[in-house]
Amino acid sequence: MQDMGFSCRIPCVKPLLNNRQRQKRLAWAKDKKDWTAAEWSKVMFSDESKCCISFENQGPRVWRKRREAHNPRCLTSSVKFPQSLMVWGAMSSAGVGPLCFLRSKVNAAVYQEVLELFMLPAADQLYGDADFIFQQDLAPAHSAKATSTWFKDHGIPVLNWPANSPDLNPIENAICQTQECRRAKDHNQSNLGSHNT
Repeated sequence: MQDMGFSCRIPCVKPLLNNRQRQKRLAWAKDKKDWTAAEWSKVMFSDESKCCISFENQGPRVWRKRREAHNPRCLTSSVKFPQSLMVWGAMSSAGVGPLCFLRSKVNAAVYQEVLELFMLPAADQLYGDADFIFQQDLAPAHSAKATSTWFKDHGIPVLNWPANSPDLNPIENAICQTQECRRAKDHNQSNLGSHNT
């Protein structure tokens, strides 16, 4: 296989979209294609991300000799049910807002509390009295009637967003870079004791 140019690789991940979702994404992109940098600078992008806070079951590789599989320096710990938490954050061309760490499931009430305690102060910090548009995905807590009412009551416009489109949100790049840095840090720390000197 290698002689034919094939290599074993981890597949790239992309959102699974049906035809209707593809059409909505295309319509959204066509609608936004002529937006200026000034228009995009008014958008506050937001998202939640799940972070693992305990040992992960899939650790880094180790170099070892035959019959060293159970040598303590060649082992890594695992847990059946890794602990995790949700992190909410927001960013715009003006900067980033504070992170909100959530230990409970995010329903409409919890999300509105995040908006009240974290998004509003971030908007004040980033935009002052200037108008802005808030971006969120279509998660159930975001698209709930009570959440829509919250935005209307606060006079905050929400950017229409196509379903299943995290790849369109620039905050995803920031989240991915943060997670990659964390994995690299964890990998480096776990390898400190695994080398013979």
